[in-house]
Amino acid sequence: MGKLNIAFFDAKEYDRQSFIRSNEGGNGPDNAEFDIRYYEARLSSDTYKLAEGCDAVCVFVNDDINSFVIDKLSEMGVKLIALRCAGYNNVDIEYAYGKIHVVRVPAYSPYAVAEHAMALLLTSIRRIHKAYIRTKDFNFSLNGLTGFDLHGKTVGVIGTGKIGRIFIDICRGFGMQVIAYDKFPAKDSGIEYVTLDELWERSDVISLHCPLTDENRHMINSESMEKMKKGVVIINTSRGALIDTEALVEGIKLRKIGAACLDVYEEESDVFFHDYSNHIVNDDVLARLISMPNVIVTSHQAFLTNEALSNIADTTLQNIRDFFSTGLCANEVCYKCANISKCNQKHEQKCF
Repeated sequence: MGKLNIAFFDAKEYDRQSFIRSNEGGNGPDNAEFDIRYYEARLSSDTYKLAEGCDAVCVFVNDDINSFVIDKLSEMGVKLIALRCAGYNNVDIEYAYGKIHVVRVPAYSPYAVAEHAMALLLTSIRRIHKAYIRTKDFNFSLNGLTGFDLHGKTVGVIGTGKIGRIFIDICRGFGMQVIAYDKFPAKDSGIEYVTLDELWERSDVISLHCPLTDENRHMINSESMEKMKKGVVIINTSRGALIDTEALVEGIKLRKIGAACLDVYEEESDVFFHDYSNHIVNDDVLARLISMPNVIVTSHQAFLTNEALSNIADTTLQNIRDFFSTGLCANEVCYKCANISKCNQKHEQKCF
């Protein structure tokens, strides 16, 4: 069998560099294991034809793998959707079941995301971003830069997977009191688990580290914000739709929310990863958020470290290698896997 063909969508320069290194293994382009076709376009109902003649597609968080796309990929003979990320809410995995297999990268660098969450928090509460801009203009006034200590504050962590637990360790290093909520608590972790209502009520800082599901979409909304402390800081490095953005804007305007640190945004797919510095952005909600002095927005960059990019490339290509060479992949996901009550998979066989 010749080289496997992979259609790589939403390709950025840093993606290309890391995947070229992993694919060539330091042996030069003539010895590349896979034939990877890099496309700047995202995979969608308009671009699926770019995958014609390919064995697999490689996609990221803002590619739209809906039922129409799945049918078209399957008709063209594509056997595998290889996500180069952990989340898979952008794939209709229930519809894909029985038609096309889906694999992901469950952990690439949990430290990268957890550290970015803390960087956002520190930048916000100590006004680092404002001080940086001021001193560039030789303005050394301290007026308006007063922050607060993290030591002794209570942080509520939602989601205690690898990233959430690393973030907890970082917070403990600052002397913070940690409480957490997770639908499936980590056993023998020493973490104090509480209900969501108690977490809303007790937390000075709330950080989201959970996947997006139908159940938790807009878990932070006007109702949950009513239960929070006045001046609470909200951090989101997970998925934008965990927060009702319009409700967040209102909460900030009413001074209920003291600050928001966002690496993800509910409607980010048409904005993030692109340079619109010379354009007018039509998203009024995002424009209002960015204009607020107590809001920091980064464009889904929490994962972006050299270590994470290398791990993403290596794991993604290993997933493809395993699937086509053995028919099995430990990182396969399906709609049954997403619902633990329905999944008995030990990944010793294909999901279907």
